[in-house]
Amino acid sequence: MADDPGSSSSGSSNGENSLITDMSHDHLFSILLLLPLESILSFAMTCKKTLLLTRSQTLWKSICARDWGHSTLDACSPSLDWIQLYRRLRNLDRVSCFNLDASDAPTPRASHSLNFFKGCLLLFGGGCDGGRHLDDTWIAYLGKRVVNWQRVAASAGPSGRFGHSCVVIGNSLVLFGGINDSGIRQNDTWIAQESNTTLSWRLLDVGPLAPPARGAHACSSIDNRRMLIHGGIGLSGTRLGDTWVLYLSENLCFGTWHETLSHPVPSPRSGHTLTSIGGSRTVLFGGRGMGYEVLNDVWYFDSSEGRLGWVPVLFEPRNVPGGISLARVGHSATLISGGRVLIYGGEDSYRHRKDDFWLLDITRRRVWRRVKCEGYQPRSRSFHRASADESGCYLYVFGGMVDGTLQPAEPTGLRFDGELFVVELLV
Repeated sequence: MADDPGSSSSGSSNGENSLITDMSHDHLFSILLLLPLESILSFAMTCKKTLLLTRSQTLWKSICARDWGHSTLDACSPSLDWIQLYRRLRNLDRVSCFNLDASDAPTPRASHSLNFFKGCLLLFGGGCDGGRHLDDTWIAYLGKRVVNWQRVAASAGPSGRFGHSCVVIGNSLVLFGGINDSGIRQNDTWIAQESNTTLSWRLLDVGPLAPPARGAHACSSIDNRRMLIHGGIGLSGTRLGDTWVLYLSENLCFGTWHETLSHPVPSPRSGHTLTSIGGSRTVLFGGRGMGYEVLNDVWYFDSSEGRLGWVPVLFEPRNVPGGISLARVGHSATLISGGRVLIYGGEDSYRHRKDDFWLLDITRRRVWRRVKCEGYQPRSRSFHRASADESGCYLYVFGGMVDGTLQPAEPTGLRFDGELFVVELLV
């Protein structure tokens, strides 16, 4: 009997079950939170104790916090069924779009910045008809189906520009670079803070070292304390491939730029995106390369303790849709609830604008998934901007370049758009 596989397996299994049943609830709970989803589901079949534990709402709320971050949870209702929510977000395949009624809206524009800031949308700059580059700041107060735009009487701030970058860090906005009316690239760093219900811009002291001037680069915040930029178009029109991190002082009075040198690195590009997905990872996707080709590669920047560097993200062929071009430039890529990146729009190598939504998952699954759009069908666009609210369930999209139809503003039929619409996750 000692050599019988079934007998040996049964004895081993009973011994393992005995060890598990002897563990405290808190100990098992801690172990489960260290495991990937597939292992948690397998662990549930070990014995009745683990099965009951893996059906616990407390456990699944903790798994949601682990995988998506606490900010998403804070915006959710405490009465949610966390198991159902996790399942629905994991299998998300549909969004719904709708317009917001607006009055006194900003001038139609593209390549501006748009950030969700203290419960509102904050817009700055961009390019518009006539080759003008704007220097205005707007706040959008959001209602259920309406938006109230108000122009901010900001103090002397950044000059008119497009293709700049702007991120939220703490209770402030940090802006870098861009291209002005004369086509001159900038490398100045600005910070905006709210003061007595007004927004105050000031030039940030960064010392003698700053990234080379550029526009059409990508940016993101790292752990809500640092600013990360990559690539863009430099002074000679050359596409850049360098990576810089801005470290800010505690009182935000000054900052220090550091160039990150590592290998391998993404190729030089512009019009791409950087999206922080929580923890120590920031995802880079797409853009236009040195030879004017449009790219479809994915990387992530690892900013974990003791490491600052790039890691290529490789996908199995079965996890990439066949026959569909994912390559694009001038798209938006936004972190949504569930810890994935929602990519919208952009244009291909032939400047054909897109209106599609894709879900990019670089967790253990590493998959692309096409997301269907219900309700209002927004026009194809590129060089728009998008920003999600605290819950990550509502995405706000403004502006961009769209195809002109009835009265094109330019001989090419292109025109700037001034529409604000909402993308809601259907979970």
